[in-house]
Amino acid sequence: MSTLDNCIFCKIARGLLPSRKVYEDDEIFAFDDIHPLAPVHFLIIPKMHIASMAHVGPEHGALLGRMLLLAPQLALAQGCRPYPEGGFRILTNTGAEGGQEVAHLHVHVMGGPRPWLKG
Repeated sequence: MSTLDNCIFCKIARGLLPSRKVYEDDEIFAFDDIHPLAPVHFLIIPKMHIASMAHVGPEHGALLGRMLLLAPQLALAQGCRPYPEGGFRILTNTGAEGGQEVAHLHVHVMGGPRPWLKG
């Protein structure tokens, strides 16, 4: 079985596992985190299996840029208040020591009134 077949985020992006979808296009999928650490907490993932930020190259630049450009738009749509009074956090964990739990590149977007549980 390939990594794609074993990856929980690949399965979510393909609709094989349930999620609360926040956004989807041909290359990107966003969904609510199942263990939110903030009032607004969702993940943005590439549909293409990329294990982590340690695995990206120049060929992924446009995709990463689109993911980050989506973050503010989706954060507001999910209930974050506008800048500067409101706002959100963008976090990407990489590798075991970086706190990455799923070996598929993902960007956490967290926001809403503080204090949050963690972060």
